[in-house]
Amino acid sequence: MGLPAIGSYPMPASSTLPDSCASWTVDPLRAALLVHDMQNHFVGEVTSQRSPVMELVKNIAALRTLAAALGMPVVFTAEPAARRPGQSGLAEDIWGPGISEGSDAAAIIPPLTPRPGEYVLANVRHNAFLRTHLGRLLRSEGRDQLIVCGVHAHLGVLLTAADAFMNDIQPFVVADAVADFSAEEHAMALRWATRSAVVCTTETLLRDLLLGSASHDPRKDA
Repeated sequence: MGLPAIGSYPMPASSTLPDSCASWTVDPLRAALLVHDMQNHFVGEVTSQRSPVMELVKNIAALRTLAAALGMPVVFTAEPAARRPGQSGLAEDIWGPGISEGSDAAAIIPPLTPRPGEYVLANVRHNAFLRTHLGRLLRSEGRDQLIVCGVHAHLGVLLTAADAFMNDIQPFVVADAVADFSAEEHAMALRWATRSAVVCTTETLLRDLLLGSASHDPRKDA
């Protein structure tokens, strides 16, 4: 089968989010932001004025702006175009050959175009840790928390968060900064994510990052 399009459905409200098993608090000195596969191939053909993509892009942009302001690493993953046969392994049997060459389909969508100083990793598996240097990058930056947003919630987002957890990196899945093929798959991903990540809203995460930044302000102790 080919890759389905992102469906049209409302973003989940904070009151509907499942409770997380973990109670970690995000810390801007420990966290990095991962923007997973926000490419034209996956989201570019969907009108930005329709839910959930409208909120998805807006909320990722807000997270990215604050992360940059607080000096947090910002990492994008992007599936490369024209991959070699077999490069994506068994995923090709389910999702097909991937992004074709000779178009802008592989580019990150224009509202989120990577900026100087941000990282872009080629991603040939749904899990952003697999066959990339994401783990080494986080270690080199002294980061043991990972904020995960992007697409698709029940595939790349969920698998990346689970791998972070298994490598002792505290994951935070931002419920209204991810999207999926359908509301049902989005909700399922959030339920599963609660077992290995803190599931939160953009608003809550932005607030906690600002509070964490204020608590580290050296001027408070002057």
